Amino acid sequence: MTHAIVIGAGVVGTSIAFRLTQAGIRVTILEAGYVGGGTSGASFAWINANNKPPRAYHDLNVAGMHSHAALADEFGRAPWWHRSGNIEWYLDDAKRATQREKIGRLRSWGYEAEWLTEAQLGDLEPDINPAAVGGAPVAFYPSEGWVDPVVYAHAMVDAAVRHGAVLRTGVNVDRLQRAGARVTGVRCDGGERLGADVVVNCAGHWANHIVDPDMRIPESPTRGFLVFTAPAPTCLRAILHAPQCHVRPDGGGRLMLHIEETDRTTTGTTLPETLPAARDVVRHAAMVLPVIRGVEPEAVRVGTRPIPADSYPAVGPVKGIGGYYLAVSHSAVTLAPFLGRAVATEVAHDRSEPLLAPYRPDRFAAARGAATTA
Repeated sequence: MTHAIVIGAGVVGTSIAFRLTQAGIRVTILEAGYVGGGTSGASFAWINANNKPPRAYHDLNVAGMHSHAALADEFGRAPWWHRSGNIEWYLDDAKRATQREKIGRLRSWGYEAEWLTEAQLGDLEPDINPAAVGGAPVAFYPSEGWVDPVVYAHAMVDAAVRHGAVLRTGVNVDRLQRAGARVTGVRCDGGERLGADVVVNCAGHWANHIVDPDMRIPESPTRGFLVFTAPAPTCLRAILHAPQCHVRPDGGGRLMLHIEETDRTTTGTTLPETLPAARDVVRHAAMVLPVIRGVEPEAVRVGTRPIPADSYPAVGPVKGIGGYYLAVSHSAVTLAPFLGRAVATEVAHDRSEPLLAPYRPDRFAAARGAATTA
């Protein structure tokens, strides 16, 4: 029986591991921390194809959205998946014009996008402060939502283990083992060596750290700073993309908050280090949801988004290297269930998935060659 090692137990690695076991592959999952504890657990986890041109990338993300819905049918329940819809408005005239163009494009592609009247917005989310909207056109995307990525990853791991996979946490992969142009397994910290017929690298922004230069891809990772409130007195259901703050529910009455500028300006990683910045994010959110004024931040999470240099996924084998498959993507939470099936089909059955054709790692071959020379 073919043996595959999957590196990383985030949303992508666990999805692929589950589908590989279904395909009859013997799977070992190696995770340095805990399931869902890397970038997956520090993600806004917005499921969407909202602003992801060109059409090929949009279609890939729509396939990811459909795969999330299909999982709910397959599992009978999906407590991790919340099809809440997404509400968006802008106060800047230029951004409003861009929004109108985007909605026209999305509608022409068959994507659900509509405009809300002030009364409809109030009925949908009564806690939103009309003054924060300022009469701006309000867009609503009803098919979008969010996922609890840690719950999702655990569900995929449990399904994989039921099919025979082995999960090992607290295992740091130091380097891939190679025999010439073929990957033969991994070497772990402490010297342990594990052999495999194929290694699937789902290590996110750590993916380049464990491979040789001729296997690396250029990256442009970014930092994500998320603030979690204490349980808040709001009935908010939808995701909000407001100029003041991005907000979504996070279960247990808590809210998850995000401001892009704070990603770039906050250097700490724990709540004590970042308390002033976290409180400022809550203050901005309270401009939109006045009912949460006075609510304190309860936690922060800081993640590094694994983004290939051209911002699109890198999924597939690396030309000239046998026994190796890479799966790295910024839109990982949206794409995870689709990638699970697609990668398993490619690895187990050697059948190419057409939607992945534009996103093969080999488009970075020139950059890899320069890195090898260096």
